[in-house]
Amino acid sequence: MNIRENDFNRIDLNLLTVLLVLYRERSVTRAAQKLFLGQPAVSGALARLREMFNDPLFVRSAKGMEPTPRAVSLVAELAPLMENMQQVLFQQPEFSPARARQTFRLGVTDWVESWLIPPLYQFLRRHAPGVRLQVTATDPFQDAALLMRDEIDLAISVAVDAPHAVVRQVLTTMGYQTFWHPQQQQPSTPLTLEAYTRADHLLVSYLGADSSQIDRQLATLGKRRRVVYTTPHFATLPLLLQRSAAFATVPAGLETNWRQHYGLCASPPPLEIAPFEVAMLWHRRRDREPALLWLRQTVNTLLAEAGRRG
Repeated sequence: MNIRENDFNRIDLNLLTVLLVLYRERSVTRAAQKLFLGQPAVSGALARLREMFNDPLFVRSAKGMEPTPRAVSLVAELAPLMENMQQVLFQQPEFSPARARQTFRLGVTDWVESWLIPPLYQFLRRHAPGVRLQVTATDPFQDAALLMRDEIDLAISVAVDAPHAVVRQVLTTMGYQTFWHPQQQQPSTPLTLEAYTRADHLLVSYLGADSSQIDRQLATLGKRRRVVYTTPHFATLPLLLQRSAAFATVPAGLETNWRQHYGLCASPPPLEIAPFEVAMLWHRRRDREPALLWLRQTVNTLLAEAGRRG
């Protein structure tokens, strides 16, 4: 960037605007009207322009204010520059998905990836073929930090809150389903509390805990369950359910996928478990970024369509 800053100390950009409007209108009176200025102010600006460029710039004639060759040359050079400056300063850039060549970095857990990414990927391939998705495996305890460090653009998260610098927008509220494989066990449905507490359980814990809100809720009922496997990932659970007589209580958004692809059965858990919110998180400084705004709107649209389909 080769800019001599001191050169601009001698220039008032408002004067250049007056020059362009005078050139277009060929009249001090009409230029003043377009600029919402008094005629004396425009005449004064013209006097300063003449001094700055050492040229009359405009001369009176029967047709109005005729530009000099110097004025014609200046306008030819300045008009596109001023138009570009206006676009940069005052017009929000647009995002065209069909022409975009961009990578979106998403932070998601593995269950959100299997629930949301397939329809999002399909939509992007159809409507934004030049866009790439880069998924980072994360969890609710890391999402905000990754956004603050600019390591991801958007998180789909079950985090219940966010720092001020991070915007949180709820996408949906979701409950839980309990899964098992029918070749391993055939409990009556809906599940009873007795059958639930008698079985082995597989547990997902991001922090490695061996209990969850389910166990705390069972404790209030004087009950407990037997957790035989704990993991931070959801992906292995259906494979283990195919091989053992166990239950896994997980977000209800996985039901369609796990029923279709793993042959699992599902029932609501036989106790009251508070539903949770799934939200989008992004950094506040990027709130109006056109590309990210489009992505957020796309996610909202896909979930709304999924909700209408049931």
